Amino acid sequence: MKRTGKKTATDRNFVVALSRGLDVLRAFQPNDGLLGNQEIAARTNLPKPTVSRLTYTLTKLGYLTPVPRFEKYQLAPAAMSLGYAALANLGVRHLSEPFREEVMRATGGAVAVGGRDRHSMIYFGQSRGSETVGVQLDVGSRVPIATSAMGRAYFWALDDESRAEVSRILREHYGSRWPKMREGLERSGETVAKYGFAISVGDWHDDIGAAGVALKLNDGTGPYAFNCGAPAFRFTEERLINDIGPRLLAMVRNIEAALGGLMPHSKKDNSKKLKSGGKVARVAEGFR
Repeated sequence: MKRTGKKTATDRNFVVALSRGLDVLRAFQPNDGLLGNQEIAARTNLPKPTVSRLTYTLTKLGYLTPVPRFEKYQLAPAAMSLGYAALANLGVRHLSEPFREEVMRATGGAVAVGGRDRHSMIYFGQSRGSETVGVQLDVGSRVPIATSAMGRAYFWALDDESRAEVSRILREHYGSRWPKMREGLERSGETVAKYGFAISVGDWHDDIGAAGVALKLNDGTGPYAFNCGAPAFRFTEERLINDIGPRLLAMVRNIEAALGGLMPHSKKDNSKKLKSGGKVARVAEGFR
């Protein structure tokens, strides 16, 4: 986890202490259990004395519960209540559930919806059946923007300014690994322009194949993104392009209509993006 950048740290309206406190809470991931100050410091890149003061304060405020026997902490109900409140206010999570369940039953894949948190997408809705035992993800799980189908779909749904900002965050986070990831992200832009959805076969996880579609709303929220994934031997690239992707795209368009969202781009619009020097080519050049 990167420390607060210079731009935000020098912003007079930006409260660094609050940012660091939230970084401590963000350090706790699903299935982590207990974390000590040293582990939190390693995850947040904050000095251990600073972490000690923050965990003390968060404990006093009721957001962390200390476990003296192990000299560690776990998230307290007060912290979890923030997440539950956020989930309750995400109308797209509830409205999309029957649509997700339908695609799950039709394809045998796990269908999820998520939103961006820094350099990752975080699941806030998941529909998974008995056939998806190979996809061990649930609400709160994270997948990378650069290599996952959900993340790629989200990335190409952003406007130019937002996409440039996310590219900067990814470049800083991945360092020397970024050039190779960037190439895959660029190729995914052509896939989105051609088909209306992104795919990932072994790019994020060797054994997972998935398609991703972004959800655009006209109320100022999002964009969000959906994916449908399964073990790669079942969701091959051919099946993703010819079956899973089109099903997921139709599902998201139905959800957009139900939520009063945006209409999908026409094939004519997509073909323009594929032309040499078109939007995807220009944008890809811009985030190198």
